[in-house]
Amino acid sequence: MGELELVGGVAVETYGSGPGVVVIPGTNRRAHHYQELARALAGAHTVHVVERRGRGASAARGTPYSVEVEVDDVLGVLEQTGSRVVFGHSYGGLIGLHVGLRQALDALIVYEPGVSLGGSFDLSWLEAFDRKVADGRFVSAMTTFLKGTQLLPFKATPLLWAISFLLMFGREERDLIPLTPAELGEIVRLDSDGSRYAGIAAPTLLLGGEKTPAYLTGVLPKLAEIVPQAEYAILPGLDHNAPDENSPDEIARQLRQYLVRRGR
Repeated sequence: MGELELVGGVAVETYGSGPGVVVIPGTNRRAHHYQELARALAGAHTVHVVERRGRGASAARGTPYSVEVEVDDVLGVLEQTGSRVVFGHSYGGLIGLHVGLRQALDALIVYEPGVSLGGSFDLSWLEAFDRKVADGRFVSAMTTFLKGTQLLPFKATPLLWAISFLLMFGREERDLIPLTPAELGEIVRLDSDGSRYAGIAAPTLLLGGEKTPAYLTGVLPKLAEIVPQAEYAILPGLDHNAPDENSPDEIARQLRQYLVRRGR
């Protein structure tokens, strides 16, 4: 774990030295899942990984919930640390895009943001998932989630992986599941034609993995057309969990290269 401090209502893990980069974790993720990514960047940057609300030492999320609560937290971290670069993964990427709508940044980099354009993110299973979470049926809820998102990490039935997931990772992952419905609900609420993202002024890099389901990567070229200073890349051999599990070194390399090109 990096150096831990509280900024407003959230804990922040900090690594390295140099220009600041703020990392926003995705759904069902904690700050520590991004330790390898942070350490890979730490030679050239000070990396601040946000422990989003409801996790670890951060404050409870509270109600009502919206993505703007998360944006406010990230803006506080940017102000406190003087950072000018944001990286967001998955739902953290959606938060990152909305940070970019509210504050000028030197660079915004997102990996497979949880963005739905014209219904591209099919959440027809959300009501069933919400009901199972509310009833405490976490194995059944995870089965629905993994089947709906198509994010199985290996070839297995959703039920087998859901049981394995909860047995292998234990209480921490169980505690994260109740936070998920509200985040998925925000993806539904924010579904649009994407025109709002034309308001992002920052140079923006949109990344995705070749092995990720198309509903997550298919929005990237569309966003690249909408965001004024955006470019996108689909990285060979990578999947949705490249930043936090499978290829943090490669994601760090992509970030470093982009920031060097931007003179950051």
